[in-house]
Amino acid sequence: MDGGEPGSERTGDPIREAHRQWVAHGWADAADGMAMVTSLVRALQLVTERIDAVLRPLDLTFARYEVLQLLSFSSAGRMPMTRLGSFLQVHPASVTSAVDRLERQGFVRREPGPADRRVKLAVLTDDGRAAAQRATLGLNALFEDPGLPPAEVAQLTGLLRRLRAGAGDEVDTSS
Repeated sequence: MDGGEPGSERTGDPIREAHRQWVAHGWADAADGMAMVTSLVRALQLVTERIDAVLRPLDLTFARYEVLQLLSFSSAGRMPMTRLGSFLQVHPASVTSAVDRLERQGFVRREPGPADRRVKLAVLTDDGRAAAQRATLGLNALFEDPGLPPAEVAQLTGLLRRLRAGAGDEVDTSS
């Protein structure tokens, strides 16, 4: 998308320029959707950079942070590995990988289930609870000011909930 031809309406916004090009090439019916998807991907990159800036000094990824936080929310600080994957909506191999790393860091340990030894529990350690608390303090600064006013945060969250529901996610539509 060079936009350098005479009469070009090139803007400084590459997504807007891509939209213009989509329309110019006869794909007007797809242009708005392309701009939405591309904007979502770019917004994810921007938010991920902010998250990584908080978590990198703690040697955590967001996936590992989510495991720690989920375990810290559980009443006993432990949860079956399969349930972790279900709550986090990730493949079991991703949970195993995250727990492997957290175990090496001393943030979790694995234990057999009390009723069925084939069940593997991820158990939060004191160091893991402390790491989750430190990470949450840093991330809450981002969560408190994600870059939009509160009303727009709520509006965007509602729109994304509808998008997720349309893609098959189970979502709570009561609020």
